[in-house]
Amino acid sequence: MAGKHLPSSFLPRRFRSPVLLFPLLFLLAFLLYFFLSYLSTTPPASSSTEPETSFLISLEHFLAHRSSSTLSRNPDDTAGPAADDDDDVRKFDDSVFASESERLRGDPYYPLGLPLRVYVYEMPRKFTYDLLLLFWNIYKETSNLTSNGSPVHRLIEQHSVDYWLWADLIAPQSERLLKNVVRVHRQEEADLFYIPFFTTISFFLLEKQQCKALYRVKRSEGRDHILPVHHPWSFKSVRRYMKNAIWLLPDMDSTGNWYKPGQVSLEKDLILPYAPNVDLCDSKCLSDSQSKRTTLLFFRGRLKRNAGGKIRAKLVAELSGAEGVVIQEGSAGDAGKTAAQRGMRRSIFCLSPAGDTPSSARLFDAIVSGCIPVIVSDELELPFEGILDYRKIVLFVSSSDAVQPGWLLTYLRNVSSAQVRRLQNNLAKYSRHFIYSNPARPLGPEDLVWRMMAGKVVNIKLHTRRLQRLVKESRSICTCDCRRANITSPTSLQ
Repeated sequence: MAGKHLPSSFLPRRFRSPVLLFPLLFLLAFLLYFFLSYLSTTPPASSSTEPETSFLISLEHFLAHRSSSTLSRNPDDTAGPAADDDDDVRKFDDSVFASESERLRGDPYYPLGLPLRVYVYEMPRKFTYDLLLLFWNIYKETSNLTSNGSPVHRLIEQHSVDYWLWADLIAPQSERLLKNVVRVHRQEEADLFYIPFFTTISFFLLEKQQCKALYRVKRSEGRDHILPVHHPWSFKSVRRYMKNAIWLLPDMDSTGNWYKPGQVSLEKDLILPYAPNVDLCDSKCLSDSQSKRTTLLFFRGRLKRNAGGKIRAKLVAELSGAEGVVIQEGSAGDAGKTAAQRGMRRSIFCLSPAGDTPSSARLFDAIVSGCIPVIVSDELELPFEGILDYRKIVLFVSSSDAVQPGWLLTYLRNVSSAQVRRLQNNLAKYSRHFIYSNPARPLGPEDLVWRMMAGKVVNIKLHTRRLQRLVKESRSICTCDCRRANITSPTSLQ
């Protein structure tokens, strides 16, 4: 019947042969299968998202999408350094030697070349995912306060560098934006070793006995090990076991109130910024807020602090009631964040005195708010100072000058409008270096961490190799650390 069969004349004569027809049909079927497979595995363009900068939102996404797919292969045991058995150590050293020799011959920039190779220890769930989940489930309980009355979750957010670094390191390489660091799964291939531990969360939420159990199994003294210790209360009971590791710190605190003499140093350790507690004021925001910045000097925070932070009380007594100055006692919670953000965006200068330690979270809140920080902290060390020049965004004032009657306000009023504009424009450019995100972004704080780490690798290898080859009769080694005191001086007004 007409229409039931395809007439042979429909096909060109050269394709009517079965010998040619079957390969052609097979090729068409294969192309159709490949096209359908591509559609099913390729996510739509709308599925890509911008890096998340909110700690709580990022953590919620992380717990929902990562914890089930990145479990420790052996969740009941803590993966630690290579065994102490002499034969195992020798085999491990041989593997490291073979790996490093290959890199030395093949990479003309080794060991300074990037990317850095980082081995991440696998920890039991109770110290990683379960601990983060515990925090997530209780962080809204405002009754959970620190000794000074602040909600614990605010303190944990400020010291969340351990979360941001770890979340980026363990993410699939296809989802990461940083190219200067990669995770390796074989210890002999690693330049550095990262120990994932949430020190601030553990201090407040874990039973002390649980922490001690972890400490006993993590007694590595390796110089190439990275340990986040971004709160001065954390890890106190085991610091002596980890004294050679690279500590990620908020500051050095050379006053001796939080760290013992010789325990921390700029050569060994790394300073990381607090996570800002206010929203970013970008270039457009800064431009729009210029006419609203009618306050000369602003500060909102705890007015009474301990140790080196006692300078705050003296500054409050000197500045309170002065024209153009706003000094407020800080309050925690969303209302406090809103008040601080509003005050900073209405001010030209933001006071940044020492807290209980030489550093203060207010510094980084001011930077991302476009408010020129005025640092009054004689012992302060700053994050990434080997890369960033803080003179371009900050005014440094010595404590002795700042408390002199009338001195500080006279100094600030003499800063020219041209210099104010230069500092503000630089703040808009520098802010990106202090905004943590997931995934971590190029030139963000996570990126600068690994750039700074790259500068430490050669010195780490020097000390490690030297320690391995020294014999009993070797000469005595002077371990004293003599350096000038970190005394700041006012920036010249030019």
